[in-house]
Amino acid sequence: MPREQVTEIVAEMVANVMTVAVGPGDRVEAGDTVVLLESMKMEIPVLVEEPGTVRAVKVAPGDVVQEGDVLVELTS
Repeated sequence: MPREQVTEIVAEMVANVMTVAVGPGDRVEAGDTVVLLESMKMEIPVLVEEPGTVRAVKVAPGDVVQEGDVLVELTS
């Protein structure tokens, strides 16, 4: 049985988590927004690059994330 491949979607900058648009088990397609971040009064949507299923959500609205923090884990 092949091992499940996990893709981590990470924050590209220090930001506040405004909204989380997905939950565990949700199916996402390339281009879907999974998290909306806010930094310096700008909204930054975090998009999925490849389709997959949400394995885990590591953040919640109101959290402050650092560059490189894992926001969402996907399985293919």
